[in-house]
Amino acid sequence: MAILPLIIVAVVVVGLYKLVRIVPQGYEWTVERWGKYTHTLTPGFHLLIPVVQNVGHKMNMMEQVLDVPSQDVITKDNAVVKVDGIVFFQVLDAAKAAYEVAHLEIAVINLVMTNIRTVLGGLDLDESLSKRDQINAALLRVVDEATHPWGLKVTRIELKDIQPPRDLVDSMARQMKAEREKRANILEAEGFRQAAILKAEGEKQSVILAAEGQKEAAFREAEARERLAAAEAKATALVSTAIAEGNINAINYFVANKYVEALKAMADSPNQKMLLLPIEATGVLGSLAGIAELAKNALGEQGAPRPPAAPRAPAAPPR
Repeated sequence: MAILPLIIVAVVVVGLYKLVRIVPQGYEWTVERWGKYTHTLTPGFHLLIPVVQNVGHKMNMMEQVLDVPSQDVITKDNAVVKVDGIVFFQVLDAAKAAYEVAHLEIAVINLVMTNIRTVLGGLDLDESLSKRDQINAALLRVVDEATHPWGLKVTRIELKDIQPPRDLVDSMARQMKAEREKRANILEAEGFRQAAILKAEGEKQSVILAAEGQKEAAFREAEARERLAAAEAKATALVSTAIAEGNINAINYFVANKYVEALKAMADSPNQKMLLLPIEATGVLGSLAGIAELAKNALGEQGAPRPPAAPRAPAAPPR
């Protein structure tokens, strides 16, 4: 008889436990009546009829992350790579997630792995390594559409690592090295080309400036010869005037000048070792004396004033 009260207390405690349900934040529980789903319990305090109603599944409504295990994938160009990743998802409908698919997490992982093989199988190895964002977007679109009937929302899929075989990595490294050496050779050749162009431009400018200098020098030389010819013509005119006036010293000056120029030309000759002068010394001295007398007369004429003109005699008266 002492056991009966204990049995009654135990039944009351179990009944209260089955009657009162408190759902924590971030979870939703499904309620079943005689094994059939009826409704979903949200976070908070709830009462259930013992024996008649019970909790079916306790679903986590927070965003969850799953690791996608590594697997071998064959690309479009028959390269075998190892790929792994992670997937983020969130349960939006607890009833669908509980009753539309068994083993929800396993189903999501296998679905992601299958679609990774499908997406990478349509890409070359270079595209698989370089188009990571496009691959993630394609996987997210396909997996999210496939899991929608399960009451899930796939928020993100990321490929963590894509590992080609070791020999393929070595081949890619050699290819990259050859490509860099090629670019370096191209840049070096371009540098030589630019240097040759600049050198040719410099030589061109040098030739142009030299031609301009020669042109200017020729112009100055022609101008000097023109002035020299003018001076010589003027001197010849002065000598001619002096000769016309009967000044014999002008003739001596002109002959002596030409004579001295001829001697200078003969003396400046590089092959001339000995000079014979079959001339009389008195003739040369006379010419020099004539030059000195001519210079003296010219200076005297410039310094002395001209005498006044003599007055004319008056004209005879007419008869």
